[in-house]
Amino acid sequence: MGTKLDASDIHSAIRGRHALLVIPIALIVAITVADVLTPGVELGPLLVVAPAITASFAGPLLTGLMGTLAVTCQFLVPVLQNTPITATLQAQALGIAVVSGFLVALRYVRGLQELQLARTRSVAVATQEVLMRPLPRRSGPLRISTDYIAAEEEAQVGGDLYAAVRCDGTTRLVIGDVRGKGLPAIEDTSLLLGAFHGSAYRNLPLRRMVMHLGHAMHWKWARDTDEDPDGAESFVTALVLDIPDDVGVVEMISCGHPPPLLLREGKVSPLEARSPGFPLGLIAPSEDQYVVDTFDFGPGDILLLYTDGVIEARNPEGTFYPLPERVAAWDGNGGPEHLVQYVHKDLLSHAKGHIGDDAAIIAIERRP
Repeated sequence: MGTKLDASDIHSAIRGRHALLVIPIALIVAITVADVLTPGVELGPLLVVAPAITASFAGPLLTGLMGTLAVTCQFLVPVLQNTPITATLQAQALGIAVVSGFLVALRYVRGLQELQLARTRSVAVATQEVLMRPLPRRSGPLRISTDYIAAEEEAQVGGDLYAAVRCDGTTRLVIGDVRGKGLPAIEDTSLLLGAFHGSAYRNLPLRRMVMHLGHAMHWKWARDTDEDPDGAESFVTALVLDIPDDVGVVEMISCGHPPPLLLREGKVSPLEARSPGFPLGLIAPSEDQYVVDTFDFGPGDILLLYTDGVIEARNPEGTFYPLPERVAAWDGNGGPEHLVQYVHKDLLSHAKGHIGDDAAIIAIERRP
């Protein structure tokens, strides 16, 4: 999900920018002193570097003030040298003023663009939070931690999705990845999550609920084929799970999604489906397409769910992120919250700070 800044973060950023003003001010003082001490050598034109540097981190007001200070110091030099103000000096001061004016105008335009981008990002984050309600940190005997890593900082909404509901003493979860990006992916995500929440509260059995999701997506893309020819090739890979409160098992249906990892007593095991079903929406679903697999999931066990953006992240040499091996190296302390933080940090370290696709991570621990 998008990262929110609180008031202390904003104040710290502002203080940091104001502290950078020391650099252009120090340059103005240094250039002015050097110009005064070296008669015959005109260093005044170098003063334009002060507003130029200021424009890189400050707004139009501070940029203009720094330009004004530079022009003032240009005229201060002959006063301190007790020499007349020549036409050349006036031309140099005019040049600094004109360049400073351009910098102020450019910084003003850039400020408007940054404001528009900030508003766009806030709308994107709000949209994603409406689509994907935060998973509960506790659900029955389960502790849950989630993380969402956007491939593009400015694009907080993607095709990865997850949701959880409580129904009849069971926690039901879905994690999936919609093919495509942009507005079509948002629309598909919204439809799938709506179908999931609606069917979950009807207490449908797991297989029937997955068929309901498949019908919803297949109907949507079949309906849109005339307007969007690519719709016929759309699909969603997904895992749907039921975790009962009073039985140490997890029931799972895989719809072409990467298998979750089970962490038990320091060992990591993938929970491979016996017969993975087709991705949702790829074809019209039928009763025999989806098999419910049951795995032991007892107290102290941790289940790690993820989207393919995690295992398909590459380092500069092109090596995929080895999730099972890296999870096996985790120290096991701190529960699901620390596991998610560990994977997040380790994944970005492997990919040198940039992943090629959005990535969602969910860690679930069954408590006694």
